[in-house]
Amino acid sequence: MAKKLTKKQYADFYETMYKMRRFEEEVFEFYKKGLMPGLAHLYLGEEAVATGVCAALNEDDYIGSSHRGHGHLVARGADINRMMAEILGKVTGYSRGKGGSMHIMALDKGILGANGIVGGEIPIATGAAYRAVYKGTTQVAVSFFGDSATNEGVFHESVNMAAAWKLPCVYVIENNLYGISVDIRDVTNTEHLADRAKAYDIPGVVADGMDAEAVYEAATEAVARARGGKGPSIIECKTYRWQGHHVGDPGDYRQRKDRKEKENWMARCPVAAFRGRLSDENYKEAEISAIEAAVENAIRAAVEFAIDSPYPDASEAFTDIFV
Repeated sequence: MAKKLTKKQYADFYETMYKMRRFEEEVFEFYKKGLMPGLAHLYLGEEAVATGVCAALNEDDYIGSSHRGHGHLVARGADINRMMAEILGKVTGYSRGKGGSMHIMALDKGILGANGIVGGEIPIATGAAYRAVYKGTTQVAVSFFGDSATNEGVFHESVNMAAAWKLPCVYVIENNLYGISVDIRDVTNTEHLADRAKAYDIPGVVADGMDAEAVYEAATEAVARARGGKGPSIIECKTYRWQGHHVGDPGDYRQRKDRKEKENWMARCPVAAFRGRLSDENYKEAEISAIEAAVENAIRAAVEFAIDSPYPDASEAFTDIFV
């Protein structure tokens, strides 16, 4: 393990993770009450990944996000009022209600948009990394995607290009074991997906995706490499989603091999584990509770803001559609 986090970083990491957890729980409530259009692919259980990676980035870096993208925005410090409004399709949202959950974006935070196409964000982030080289900046691009995206041709094409041209891109595999209902272990012959980096002669690292500090360590090294002109890296974060693929999926298929699989992963809850780490770092219970209370107030305000916000006027139906 690299140098320990500072006391402030421990608090910041926990605040971010707790905010993700509570944000997604409220989105789930919106869905169950029929208040949101479409589906939501929740980040519950994967909070440590986005927290650790985004903490290693600069404010002007880029992120390509997947359909499970709410956590990425929260970790980047996006406005949760605008996020919640966007998910409800309200005009005060980041895309004036037209992106919704699956296509949420926050350009003010370098988030180039969530993507409903498996692996669709990978070439977008790679293109952002190419732009950084072309413009001569020191920016880095990160692409978050799931395990099954590594079986898409666009993953290999993008990584090959980034490796050949030494683009400042970090590819983060959020390996939660399932692509919808397909067990990644049934459709690949690779124990660690990060080993695919060997084909492109770039670093491939496996990180404990339930430990924000371990993810931060791996991401810090990969980002420094990219920013220093040494090219891309692949980080595979072993993690697990609490819910099914989306909020309407019971996820029963996960019990076919191991009836206690979900139970065992949930016992390693990244949010609860990091709360315990704060105690180990001599945070008092009152200090931890104060962090949680502040988050609860912010989430409550975001929910109220989203509910009270108006829907877009019908006259906007074709606005910003064509360029």
